[in-house]
Amino acid sequence: MATQEPSPPSSMESNKPGFPKKILGNKLEDKHLCNCCHNILRRPFQAQCGHRFCSYCFNRTVSNGPQKCNACIKEDIFEDPTSILKQGCAFPDNAVRREVENLSAVCINESCTWKGSIKEYELNHEGKCEFMIIPCPSCKERIRFNEQERHNERECPERTLNCKYCKEPFHFKNIKAHDEICPKYPMICEGCAKKKIPREKYVDHIKFCSKFRTPCRFHVVGCDMSVRQLERTVGLKDLTVAEMEGRLREMSATTFDGIFVWRISDFAKKRQDAIAGRAPAMFSPAFYTSKYGYKMCLRIYLNGDGTGRGSHLSLFFVVMRGLSDALLKWPFNQKVTLMLLDQSNREHIIDAFRPDVTSSSFQRPVSEMNIASGCPLFCPLSKLDAKNSYIRDDTIFIKAIVDLTGL
Repeated sequence: MATQEPSPPSSMESNKPGFPKKILGNKLEDKHLCNCCHNILRRPFQAQCGHRFCSYCFNRTVSNGPQKCNACIKEDIFEDPTSILKQGCAFPDNAVRREVENLSAVCINESCTWKGSIKEYELNHEGKCEFMIIPCPSCKERIRFNEQERHNERECPERTLNCKYCKEPFHFKNIKAHDEICPKYPMICEGCAKKKIPREKYVDHIKFCSKFRTPCRFHVVGCDMSVRQLERTVGLKDLTVAEMEGRLREMSATTFDGIFVWRISDFAKKRQDAIAGRAPAMFSPAFYTSKYGYKMCLRIYLNGDGTGRGSHLSLFFVVMRGLSDALLKWPFNQKVTLMLLDQSNREHIIDAFRPDVTSSSFQRPVSEMNIASGCPLFCPLSKLDAKNSYIRDDTIFIKAIVDLTGL
């Protein structure tokens, strides 16, 4: 028994105006054109005056009430009420539809050699041609459909990269600014010439480096002497204080019982940054199963990631490299529960999973953090766009619970 060829969507499902005239080359006939968009009829309707329209064009024309038929006015054959277009006064013209769908067509995109019928064009080629020109959603540059991946990864000035040192995401145009604050950016000691010292450890290094010298604080008035540890400590006190403050902030957010609540403020701005591609992902502070247990964090995409991009809030769990990893059992095999808290405490959004112990995400980390694993379809964005109690004072709360059974 032959397989039935799928049909294009019904007239009630059509949400596009007519096909571009260029797909017919020089074989264009007026009878195949919509009297509204003036392109080739897509699932034609015939009004009682005899003129034909794409179903989309007709429904859009009468959506605000009855309208005069412009084609009748142009041809000077206007006749009331026959020439009045309104809901229920037109019917699908299936004969013309079959005629149009069987017309031979070519692709209008430069360099594409596709040929077939208009029906095949709609079913199999329209919107899928690898040669069609589309705007990059980030930088708006017009690119070919088949060049999206290369453009997004290598060329787009608005693309987001992950720092090769600290793994944090940043905007490509801010690469120099990020390098100047990256805590793991490799630096060179001006005294001993040691290379690849992470910025976060540079202060400790020069405090005890016997070859590092800084000018006397009075060099601007003529002193040419160099001072050592005491003067270096004084000169670097601001940097040391800033480093200590950062550590205190991190420690204040750290928990050691496998339960972590992440407060994300300025939600609207951060979501807009995610939509625009400026900061698609955010990492939470680290938390632990115990003082000497597994080190973990969360990663959230406020405009979704993967299958959830643009439609869901995506939430992932990340196993990080910790100081006590050598004492722990691997792979990580504890049940993880993720929650978006209802601030009225009525209906939390909850998802849970048991780790796939064969996945690299749950093996002992060999870098700062493993590949994130979790829920790309964690929460539909429509729930956050509608009236809800998950967002209060432009703030949401994410909760993670790691089951400590067996630890």
